[in-house]
Amino acid sequence: MKLPISLPNLLTSLRILLIPVLVAVFYLAPFEWRYLASAFVFSLASATDWLDGYLARKLNAITPFGAFLDPVADKLAVAVALVLLVEVHESAVLAIPALVIVCREIVVSALREWMAYYSDRRSVAVSYVGKVKTVFQMVAIIVLLASGPNLDSYFVIGGYVLLYLAAALTLWSMFQYLRIAWPDLSSGMVSSEGPDDDSEDKSPGS
Repeated sequence: MKLPISLPNLLTSLRILLIPVLVAVFYLAPFEWRYLASAFVFSLASATDWLDGYLARKLNAITPFGAFLDPVADKLAVAVALVLLVEVHESAVLAIPALVIVCREIVVSALREWMAYYSDRRSVAVSYVGKVKTVFQMVAIIVLLASGPNLDSYFVIGGYVLLYLAAALTLWSMFQYLRIAWPDLSSGMVSSEGPDDDSEDKSPGS
């Protein structure tokens, strides 16, 4: 099987490869610069997120593989960074928005999969709220990674505020998805096409 190779897809793949680099730097780098180095790695990953999307549109290189891989790379990078931050901060104040963000991504991913099989509304464009949420989320993570668990720092406080704003916006965008899908979710109709989790006749690869 030949995967579609393009510059945007390579950048997206690089973002995934930077995730273990982020973890390694966070745990193995000398203490005096582990936080700044971690923030730099995450910033680099975030930059590829913007760049691969820009190049895909500019070069007319949008592919199904890229459309699949890009959100996966984003969610993996954010989830890993939030886990690292929750561990080092050891604070419920940080854990709450982190849990909200991660749980929302699980719900929306499941909803998108359901819509792809069972709904006429098979795709939902990224809203302005979603774009603002992403900016708040990325900036908050970068600031918190760079600052370390120093609760006396105004940067850390600002990072907490941004992360709570991102969590609020991520809930709002989830409700938008649910509102769009609700007519089909509440119709009681189930398409004959699509996966059947209760089926006993499953292919070997399922």
